[in-house]
Amino acid sequence: MSGGGRAREDRKWSTTSASGGPMGEAVIVSTARTPIGTAFKGTLVDADPFAMAAHVLGEAVGRSGLDPARVDDVVIGESLYGGGDIARVAAIQAGMAHVPGLAQNRHCATGLSSVSTAAGSIRAGMDRVVVAGGTQATSSFPMERRRVLGSDDWDDWYSPSHPATPDAPDRDMSITVGWNTAVEADITREEMDAWAVRSHERAVASIDAGGFLDEIVPLEVTARDGSTSSFSVDEHPRRGTSIERLAGLKPLHPEIEGFSITAGNASGLNDGAAALVLADHEVVDAEGLTALAVVRSWASVGVTPARTGMAPIDAIPKALDRAGLGVGDVDLWEVNEAFAAVPVATCKVLGIDDALVNVQGSGCSLGHPIAMTGARMVMSLVHELRRRGGGTAVAAMCAGGGMGSAVVLEVPAP
Repeated sequence: MSGGGRAREDRKWSTTSASGGPMGEAVIVSTARTPIGTAFKGTLVDADPFAMAAHVLGEAVGRSGLDPARVDDVVIGESLYGGGDIARVAAIQAGMAHVPGLAQNRHCATGLSSVSTAAGSIRAGMDRVVVAGGTQATSSFPMERRRVLGSDDWDDWYSPSHPATPDAPDRDMSITVGWNTAVEADITREEMDAWAVRSHERAVASIDAGGFLDEIVPLEVTARDGSTSSFSVDEHPRRGTSIERLAGLKPLHPEIEGFSITAGNASGLNDGAAALVLADHEVVDAEGLTALAVVRSWASVGVTPARTGMAPIDAIPKALDRAGLGVGDVDLWEVNEAFAAVPVATCKVLGIDDALVNVQGSGCSLGHPIAMTGARMVMSLVHELRRRGGGTAVAAMCAGGGMGSAVVLEVPAP
């Protein structure tokens, strides 16, 4: 593998934009996330997404070493929570009423897009310090209603990810994402099940080795009986998951001939929140902050909704090209396991070594708290690559409605 992505001791900050004007580097200086809970039956079933966002926001700023007064903006992703500016609420709850807030939604890529939005504002010279992340409470997402057009009646309503078609339902991603991707990329159920089992094995191994300790901030949780406990470990990965167990699961659509998507090779439904502090390189130098990573580039793409699971295949080369890199320059990858078919297809088409992908697990094991996931992926890559001596990393994912996003990170040697 090329060493082109390796961080160099003599690296200098880039200070010139493509147009020749000044440009700051967007540097990640701290991270914080809750453990990931299993939706509807897990530890965070009654956790408030606003409170979770405020919790990780405050902890991330505290870990950065920066005075909260230095924060210029907060960008927090939300999905399926009814709109509103959840970032502003979190900022106030975290004691930073002076900071505005931007709620963002790019479906599954929301947390990732929050990071790139923050980085873009810093690189443009508009902001110096921005907190980015996402919060997801699938267990308690609100049920919406709207008036039926042409009548005075009201009915339940759900904001669609895209205009539904027979080959791309807007409420059944097992078809739109999982099955369509498996068919197009010629992926067998055995390949997907094997990927999912390895995801669980890697997640459990990382938990046992303390691989997420640098990310997680414990959360005090109050149960319905009034008792409290400290939630500090991701609860979704399953120990002892095997090929045999997954092979025994029924396909989600047995009426479709050959349908190979099951609950075992799909991501979980989950709750959690994550936040990262990004700062301009001049602030990092002046304050003596720890530069965990530099956000080098990013890209998002659109594809037809029926090809949603293939979207990372377009987003990754676009983001790498913007950083002047190729697939061979990347030392570590995260490709979200919305369904196992997605990373399997991405590796097949782009020629990525799957041994370097999702080395600590992903959606099939850790879970997929939609608005949080992208931010979790970034911080997991940063801390794991620091343990490996630094290098170049890529986080990529598909997103509902026919979208894909990717972010390129440079991680200096610690």
